[in-house]
Amino acid sequence: MHTSRREIPILQVGKVLLSTEIVTEYFCCDLSACHGQCCVDGESGAPLTLDEAAQLERVLPIVEGDLSAEARKVIADQGVAYVDIEGDLVTSIVNGQDCVFTYYEAGCCLCAAERAYREQHTDWCKPISCALYPIREKRLSNGCIGLNYHRWSVCDPARRKGQELRLPIYRFLKAPLIRRFGEAWYKELEETAEALRAAST
Repeated sequence: MHTSRREIPILQVGKVLLSTEIVTEYFCCDLSACHGQCCVDGESGAPLTLDEAAQLERVLPIVEGDLSAEARKVIADQGVAYVDIEGDLVTSIVNGQDCVFTYYEAGCCLCAAERAYREQHTDWCKPISCALYPIREKRLSNGCIGLNYHRWSVCDPARRKGQELRLPIYRFLKAPLIRRFGEAWYKELEETAEALRAAST
């Protein structure tokens, strides 16, 4: 029997096509519940641009002391990034799991590059693919950019917390979305989201 997949409506903001779920679904990371598992689980590292790989090389001397001995060995052997089986440039990983830039604190997996940024040791935070999660970005053949909401069981606590706070994904990710697409684009997204809500009431 043929079963068709549920069609999810698409919004367009500038040259960005995004799933309406980014506006309608709720999300707020809950590290106390998930312990940063998204930086551990997965088949490969975080997607990178060439510039981001260069930025990771630049911050490496600053954060190297926070990294595990295994991570430092992987970086010494293959660098901060590699090309995975799908041909994408991604962060190097340890034992097929942890990103090499992770460290553990109170049982929680955290990002060493982000900590260095928050402590003002560097002016660069972390790859945009990490900052935007659970949104995943894809460049489309027509020159546009596609944004989709990636559902993962690891993030069940984030969905519960987001629901409790009534915090839509696009608001939770306001800062990284502005970092990626700019203030004017985000303002247009807010207006589009308001119009969608008004139309649904």
